[in-house]
Amino acid sequence: MHIEILKDEEAALLKSLIEQSEKIVVCSHQNPDGDALGSCLGLAEYLKRQGKEPLIAVPDAYPDFLQWLPDSQTIVRFDKHKETVENALANAELVFCLDFNRAERLGNDMCQVLKASPAKKVMIDHHPDPDLDTVLSISHPEMSSTCELLFRVEWQLGGFEEMTKKGAVSIYCGMMTDTGGFTFNSSKPEIFFIISQLLTKGFDKDKVYRNVFHNYSDWRMRLMGYVLYQKMRVFHDWHATYFAISRQDIKRFHFIKGDAEGLVNLPLQIKGISLSISLREDTEHENLVWVSLRSVDNVACNEIAERFFNGGGHRNASGGRLYCSLEEAEKTAMEAIKWHAEKQN
Repeated sequence: MHIEILKDEEAALLKSLIEQSEKIVVCSHQNPDGDALGSCLGLAEYLKRQGKEPLIAVPDAYPDFLQWLPDSQTIVRFDKHKETVENALANAELVFCLDFNRAERLGNDMCQVLKASPAKKVMIDHHPDPDLDTVLSISHPEMSSTCELLFRVEWQLGGFEEMTKKGAVSIYCGMMTDTGGFTFNSSKPEIFFIISQLLTKGFDKDKVYRNVFHNYSDWRMRLMGYVLYQKMRVFHDWHATYFAISRQDIKRFHFIKGDAEGLVNLPLQIKGISLSISLREDTEHENLVWVSLRSVDNVACNEIAERFFNGGGHRNASGGRLYCSLEEAEKTAMEAIKWHAEKQN
């Protein structure tokens, strides 16, 4: 099956950049998810096999249910080790920007550090409308995940035969999480060819699934029940739902990073619902509300995210943020739902 993604000149440039660079940084976006971490760890594993010693840098904490990923302990967080990341980016010869299309997705502080770095930059990403200053941009929004893109790149560069089990697990995890366990944006046969090849490296894909989706605390389960029973508002005539999680809710249910992961998908199990919106009040900053959107079929939640929530993303999975109170955010969610309903009619 043909899965090569690079033009010959792009492949040659990428090989040359890696060969000629000794100081390499691999970074990803704020609030890193499975695809962000999986692609960073997968690429780092490939670079190590090329004799390199890359530093992986992310802006802040990642979910508890991803801390089992191989070599995740090597990841350097900017919010905890600012000087280390600043020095690495200032002295880097090559920086890989994975799973983000704009420097702003690193957060204000790390964004400025990346922009100031004199290193040559390579982007590998599947988000639309890229806007990064790079020497090579491997941007394909039609792909399921950045990890799928990374596999295709490694395959084309001849790196698959030597890929380790650790590298395969990281890439598989990123593909799995960004498709909700291969339940959306994953109907292309190439995806399952890639999975079949990854499985030749000898890992247990069922265990990877359990590590991610069956690794929550009892408080996360209680939060889920509370959200569905008490907080979810359903608008059958408009084929949409939303729920809002407050700081008080977060404290009450002993919230840890990742506990809200996947909650926004649950209302889509309701018959006739095509749009789900999650609002979550930030625990540290006043008037900051994090927004997640999910949709099915041809409902473009990325358009809704751009129009109402200062965000964007993919057609069926997007995010954003609002700088207001939670009550005001709920009003905005209602405006978005009404706009969605009018557009569908």
